[in-house]
Amino acid sequence: MTINDGGALAGMLPGGLSEGALRGIVVLDITRVVAGPFCSMLLADLGATVIKIENPREPDYARDFPPKLTAGDEEFSGFFAQYNRNKFGLTLDLSTEDGKEVLKELARSAHVLVENFRPGTMDKLGVGYDVLRAQNPALVYTAISGYGQTGPYRRRPAYDNSAQATGGLWSMNGFPDRPPARVGTIIGDLSATLYAVIGTLAALRHAEKTGQGQLVDVSQQDSVLSLTENAVVSYTVDGKVPGPLGNEHPFVKPYELYPCKDGFVFFGGYTDKFWRLSCHLFGEPELADDPEIDTMGKRFEPEVYERRIRPLLHKWFEQRTKTELEEIVGDAVPLSAVKNIGEVVDDPHIAARDMIVEVDYPDFGELRMFGSPIKLGTTPTQPRGLAPKVGEHADSVLRALAGLDEQRIADLRAKGVI
Repeated sequence: MTINDGGALAGMLPGGLSEGALRGIVVLDITRVVAGPFCSMLLADLGATVIKIENPREPDYARDFPPKLTAGDEEFSGFFAQYNRNKFGLTLDLSTEDGKEVLKELARSAHVLVENFRPGTMDKLGVGYDVLRAQNPALVYTAISGYGQTGPYRRRPAYDNSAQATGGLWSMNGFPDRPPARVGTIIGDLSATLYAVIGTLAALRHAEKTGQGQLVDVSQQDSVLSLTENAVVSYTVDGKVPGPLGNEHPFVKPYELYPCKDGFVFFGGYTDKFWRLSCHLFGEPELADDPEIDTMGKRFEPEVYERRIRPLLHKWFEQRTKTELEEIVGDAVPLSAVKNIGEVVDDPHIAARDMIVEVDYPDFGELRMFGSPIKLGTTPTQPRGLAPKVGEHADSVLRALAGLDEQRIADLRAKGVI
C-alpha cells in the first residue's frame, strides 16, 4: 500500500478523521478493555487509521461495561465508546488458518500492531512478532502486558491492581493508620498506555528512517514503578521504605489537602515567594517575617509545621468556600478546589480546553466523554469520532487494506472467520 491508503480509509469513518499528524499510518488494534484500546485511541485521535480487530464469537468484553446508551432493546457501552472512538471495526478468528492468513495480509499493509495479551499468546496463535515481521520488516509491534515480554513473571495474568500491587504504588497510598489503598483509578493501565504511545511513536520514526520496525515492550508493573516519585532513591540511598502518607508530601510542607467551608482545597504555597504572598493575601503580612516560620526549610520541619503552619491554614480556609478561596489567591498562589467529576465536567476552563466532547450516536443520542489532552497547533487532534459496532467495517477494511475481493470476503464470512 501507499501511505495514503490509510488516510483515504479514515475519510470513510462516520464522524471520524479527515486530517491529523498521523494521517496515513495504519494501526491494527488487537486489544481489549483499556490499556490497549486507549493506546490505539490516542493514535486514532492523532489521525492514524485504526482497525479494531475482535474475535467474532468473543468481542471486547468492555462492550458490556456500564454506563450504557440505550435505544429500545439495544444498548451501547459509553465506556467502550470512549476508548474506541475513531476506529474501524473488523472481526477475525485468529484460531483459524484463514484468520491467521488475513492478519498476515493486513500486516503487510500496516505500520503498527498493538496487542495486550499475556506474553506468548500471539506466538501460540501463530501470529506473533517474528511471524508478522517476516511479512513486513517495517512493522512496529507494540505489546502491552502486566509484567512485560521478558523476566520470570512474564506469563502471570495481571490486571491494573496487579501492577499497583507489584509496582510499589499500592504500599505507598492511603493513610498511615490504615491499610494501604489502591489509587482510585486504573493507573497501571493508563500509565502503560501512555508509555506505549511514546514507544510506538519513537519506533515509527525509526522505521520511517531505516525501514526496520521493532518490538515495543511495555509492562504495567514497570509503568507503575516509574510513577513512585522519590521512593526508589529513598530506599537505595537512605534505606527508607516509604509508606502511606495520606494527603501529605514526603517532605514538602505545606502541600496537601485542607478543609474549607464547603469541601476541600489543595494548597501548595510552600516556597518563600508563595508563602509571603499567602500571608499578604490572607491579611497577616507580618507572618512572612516571623523568625520561626520565615523560611521554607523551617516550615518543612514536621514539629513546626504541625504547631504553627497547619493551624494557621485551617484558620485561613475553614470559614471560606472553595470559590472564595480561589478568588482570593487568583493567579498568585497554587490553591485549587478539590472538585468532583460533575464539577469538573461543568468547569468553564475544561470547556475552554475542549476536554468534554459531545458525540452523536445514531439511534442512541448524545454521548459526552473526555476529549484529547494533546493540543497541536497545526494538526489538532479530533476526538469526536464514533466507536464501531462489532465487525462494522469488515468489507471496506478487507478490500482497502488486504486487497480481498467480494468472493473471498463472502467465503470468510460463511466460514465464521469474520
